[in-house]
Amino acid sequence: MEQVRPQTSLAAGAADRTHAWIVVGLLFLFMLINFADRAVLGLAAVPIMQELGLSHTEFGLIATSFFTLFSVGGVIGGFLVNRVASKWVLAALALIWSLCQLPMLLSVSVAALVVNRIALGFSEGPAYPIALHAAYQWFANERRAVPTSLIAIGALAGNGIAAPVIVAIVAAWSWHAAFGFLGFIGLVWCAVWLLVAREGPITPDRVSSGGTTARLSYRRLFRCRTVVGVQVVGFCAYWLLTLAVVWLPAFLIQAFGYTPAQAGWIMMLVSLGQIVLLPAVATLSDGLKRRGVPSRLACGSVACASTLAAGLIIILLARSEGSLPIIVCTVVAFSLCNVMFVLGPVLVAEVTPVERRGAVLGVTNAITTLAGPLAPVVTGLVLDVGSHPADGVRTALLIAGGLAILGAVVGVALIDPEADQARNPPDPQEETQPA
Repeated sequence: MEQVRPQTSLAAGAADRTHAWIVVGLLFLFMLINFADRAVLGLAAVPIMQELGLSHTEFGLIATSFFTLFSVGGVIGGFLVNRVASKWVLAALALIWSLCQLPMLLSVSVAALVVNRIALGFSEGPAYPIALHAAYQWFANERRAVPTSLIAIGALAGNGIAAPVIVAIVAAWSWHAAFGFLGFIGLVWCAVWLLVAREGPITPDRVSSGGTTARLSYRRLFRCRTVVGVQVVGFCAYWLLTLAVVWLPAFLIQAFGYTPAQAGWIMMLVSLGQIVLLPAVATLSDGLKRRGVPSRLACGSVACASTLAAGLIIILLARSEGSLPIIVCTVVAFSLCNVMFVLGPVLVAEVTPVERRGAVLGVTNAITTLAGPLAPVVTGLVLDVGSHPADGVRTALLIAGGLAILGAVVGVALIDPEADQARNPPDPQEETQPA
């Protein structure tokens, strides 16, 4: 684990503590814009398919194009932030997103939409792990789950709280206007971030070289059972998250009979559920660790149990009838599946030296998000093969639920930060390697 001087304080004084939470607030907005940029495609799915004459499979392929370079961007960004201040990397990412969205104000072809999604995906791939890396410079290990949950809520709010606004813009003007609005908001955030942000005090030059994870090689880190377990569970949970971002509005409209406006409000309910659940789980996890409960239980078991429950409820959703059960299952399942994206990075950071943290978080995120290219296409094929869209939706939900259950079981078997730290003492030959 990272050790700092002094270990009794997260930052030097009240000013630094206040600034730490200002940074978290800005990173919350950063991730809100990030996921709103992704969600706008799904929220405008029906008018986009109508305007461009697309089938479900073709729309799924366009949605998947977002992930063409997503993982590549995540890996590059993760290694880059180990050497370049996170302030500048995050500003550059937000600028690229905004410049990608603005051309969508014009009439576009299918090819232009695909190019837009590929460029957007490349620049958004590193966003979440770099945002967490920046936040972790302000918080010690036993206090990271709560700020992580707030940043994660920003990501999830972009898919829910922003949904009614985006749907209203699409209805009042067009889906082109929704893209342009998000581009403008991104430019505003970038300007504010450059004025306010700075690097936190928990950085490599403030870390003791005697820490138990000092200078572990990347080879040993990526073979760490906890890191592998987080990647497996995260992949399965990200499958559900991708369904929520790309297909859930269409599911609610085409299979369950809701109007576009009603679907937007249900998406907002999902986000509200996450706003309540994720900080509560994060507070519980941090509190347990401060009381001496092992991270394997305080973080790992809680994350895996949440993913398991999400999978079971998704299967129940596939079999549900009636408005109330559908809404309840949707809100609870798509809230629980996101617990892994709060506690998973905390687990990875716990077994990773700060000098390598950005890269390990970036690569882990890249592997986790490999579900992104697969879920939209598989779901689109299932919908087109089915005799009726409602049947295809229920089959797709059964597949997603089963995958989440399988991932949770594997995660319980692998995730154990304390054992990994005991198993991976620093190699003297690795102490001389550059970070």
